[in-house]
Order: sequence, then structure tokens, then C-alpha cells
Amino acid sequence: MNIAVVGSGYVGLVAGACLAELGHNVILVDNDQRKLAALKNGQCPIHEEFLPELLQRHRGKRLEFTSDLGEAVRRSQAIFIAVGTPPKNDGDADLSYVESVAKGIAGAIDSYKVIVEKSTVPVYTNSWIRKVMILNGAPEELFDVASNPEFLREGEAVTDFLYPDRIVVGADCDRCALILERIYQPLVEGSYYERPDAIPGPATGSFAARLIRASTKSAELIKHASNAFLAMKISFINAVASVCEAVDADVKQVCEGIGSDSRIGQRFLYPGIGYGGSCFPKDLLAFRAVARESGCLFGLLDETVRVNEEQRIRFLRKVRKALWTLKGKRLGVLGLAFKNGTDDVRESPAIAIIKALLKEGCSITAYDPAAMERAAEEFAPEGITFASDPYEALEGADACLVLTEWEDFAALDPARMKSLLRYPIVVDGRNLFDPSAMEAAGLNYYSIGRADVVVDHRSTHKTESSLEIGKSDWDIA
Repeated sequence: MNIAVVGSGYVGLVAGACLAELGHNVILVDNDQRKLAALKNGQCPIHEEFLPELLQRHRGKRLEFTSDLGEAVRRSQAIFIAVGTPPKNDGDADLSYVESVAKGIAGAIDSYKVIVEKSTVPVYTNSWIRKVMILNGAPEELFDVASNPEFLREGEAVTDFLYPDRIVVGADCDRCALILERIYQPLVEGSYYERPDAIPGPATGSFAARLIRASTKSAELIKHASNAFLAMKISFINAVASVCEAVDADVKQVCEGIGSDSRIGQRFLYPGIGYGGSCFPKDLLAFRAVARESGCLFGLLDETVRVNEEQRIRFLRKVRKALWTLKGKRLGVLGLAFKNGTDDVRESPAIAIIKALLKEGCSITAYDPAAMERAAEEFAPEGITFASDPYEALEGADACLVLTEWEDFAALDPARMKSLLRYPIVVDGRNLFDPSAMEAAGLNYYSIGRADVVVDHRSTHKTESSLEIGKSDWDIA
């Protein structure tokens, strides 16, 4: 089929490349001329596994790039809207970009089209897109609007698209639904997975994606409710981790116990410094706004947000506990992206924590395998130092802070870390390291939901109390 995808951000670019991979002819539309020039030259603007390979495979063949929305609409049977929906001050989603695209489509429509919401939008957006298009001259019989929410994890977006848990098609008429079903036919029938050049994914043996047909309003709610539930699961385990610390339990053991229940599962039961990124924070606020406007009390969403914000404050308390005072301290930070596998720093808890530490008078040397260029834009006024590798970030630092769960960091040598640090202190916001290994290396180790490891460097055994100024590490100097 001939498909237009409007917007070349994370969702639009991945969707466009993957739809081309399924055999469709895709026109990717964006008004950012610099980004279009980079894409036409074969550059991949985001860090995403397998995406550079797909762009290289289909660029100039099944995938082209343009700023001409009207031409793309006229040449396409389906138009996917994948533009940003940032939060407004009241938490509601800003749909002005969606409205602008709808107006542009209305002015160019010349035959029957399916307009597909791919952006994450609140319920009733489908109805508003239809109203806007009719008000701007689009004949009612020449289009239908469908909802096809994305469920992509940054860092794993390509495999999530091609090996989905489910494909949700929100359509209120059969004609519209059949076109979307045809678009995803290679995944639903399983023919894509038989191809020798198929992108490798998590499925083994025969696999076929599940397609769920729903109304447009139900599909819109499925997306917001899914993200709200996952954010709630993260906040829940972080609250449990706080209880573990208070009663001297091990949150890792607790996670294993409750995650073994098939009704709960292990996924997203990873305590840390809280969720971030471009989806969870804004989607939770938008869903909360929808509930409020609908007259529904949904206090659970408020508490999810509160626990997430509190988790960053709790981590800063851990840093103070390890170092006593923060002014003048030099800190080696590992991780800037909001999660591993991506260069995205939007709403990253790592960035928020670093900014708080800079306000306290700390100096920061940071390393991230993918996100340093994007993070540099966040710190232009304050300024931090970027290292060329993890060990360089730790050299001469008063403490090491782990803020993103990159596998590269988990493989670091604790003994070498200790030799580089001024004081043997690691504050791990992602529970990447084994406490016993850190103790064996002589490191004071503070993590989430687990007992502190505080080494008495005079007797090299673990002490019961926290680091006491003047009795242990500071005597090293």
C-alpha cells in the first residue's frame, strides 16, 4: 500500500521504516528541513537498535522523505499522524500539532483516505480530527479516522513494532478497519517472520501478531491506560523498596517473590530513581486530565506521580548520607538517558538529579554511551564535564553515582572503580551491582531497597552502621 507518515520523531521514524520493511511504499513527512536533509543523506537522528539498518535498506526505494504534506496525502491511501502531543501547563495534551496536520490533510484530500492517529492522544481526539477536517472542506465520504496507538519502548522500538504483544485497531466502520488490517497483514498472518532477512526479534518458532479490533474511543483509552498502569507498577515497586529499607529486607528478593506470580509478572518490577522519558510523564498527566474533565476521581494516578517525584528526593538523601555535605564535591555520574538503549534525555530522572546536585554546589563529570550530545543541550547554562569512558568519569571523584541502567556499567570492575575514586563510595540508583562484590572490592555501596554496604577500611569487614564521618572513610586522607 501507499502510506504517508507525518512526523519523523521516535514514533514516526520507527513506524515509517517498519512499514517499509513490511513491503509498503512510505512517504515520511516533516517540516524540519535539517532533519529531512540528514535522513536523505542516510543519517539516523536517534539512537535505536536496527533503525539505521532499516533506513539504509529502504531509503530511496520503499521509503522517501518530503516536506510536502499535500503531495504525500494525494499519493497515499492511509495517512498516519505521528506528531508530538506535549503537555500543557494544566497537564492536558497539546493537540495543536495534530490539528495543524488535520487541516493540511483536509486541504489536499482528493479520494478516499484513512487518517490514522498514531500519536498518543486523549479520548475524543478522533472525533475532533473529523470535525476539523470537515470544517476545512474535506468531504465526509472521502475519509475515515482510525486510532492505532503505538506501544514502543525506546531502545527496543523496532522489535516492538515488528514483534508486537498486540496491534490495536480502533475503527468505527469496516471499510476503515479492513485497510488497517491489510497494512499489518504480514505480521498478523506471520509471513514476515518467515523471511530470511527479517529483523531478529524475541519470538521463537512460528509467530503471528495478535490484532485487537476496538472502537476509536476504546483504542484511545487503551494507550493511556496501558502507560498509566506501567508507571503505577514502577511507582509501586519503588514504594515497596522504601519499606524494604525501613525494615531491613532485600527488594530484589521481594521482587523475585511477587514477580513469580503469573498474575503480576517480573516486568517493570525494577526499583530505581523513577520513570521518565517522553511517554510516561506526559501520558499520565493527560490521562489524569481526561479523568478529571470526565468527572471521575482517579486518585491512584496522583499518587503514582507523587511517589515518582519522591523517589528522586530519596536518592538525593542517599547521596547526602554517603557524603555528608555536597557543596564542593566532585561526582562521577554514569548515565544521562532516561533508560538504557536510547539517547533520549526528555524527562530523564538522571538529568533532574544532576541539576539538583549542581544547585547544591557539586561539580559533575558524566558519561553515557549514547546520550551525551543531547544532554549537553540540557546543561548549557550550568555546564558539566563529559568523559570519554566510564572509568574516566570516576577518576578523582568523591563518589560514583549510577543513574542509568546500561549493561556496560554493570560490567565495570569494582576494584578498578575503587582505585580511581577519591573516596570508595558508589550510590547506585539502578541496583546494577551485587552488594557482596562491592563489599569485596572495599567499596561503600548504597542502592535502592537493599541494606547499605559500609566497609571499615581498618578491619575490612562490613559494619552495621552507616558511614560515620571521622571514623572510617575520611580517615583515608
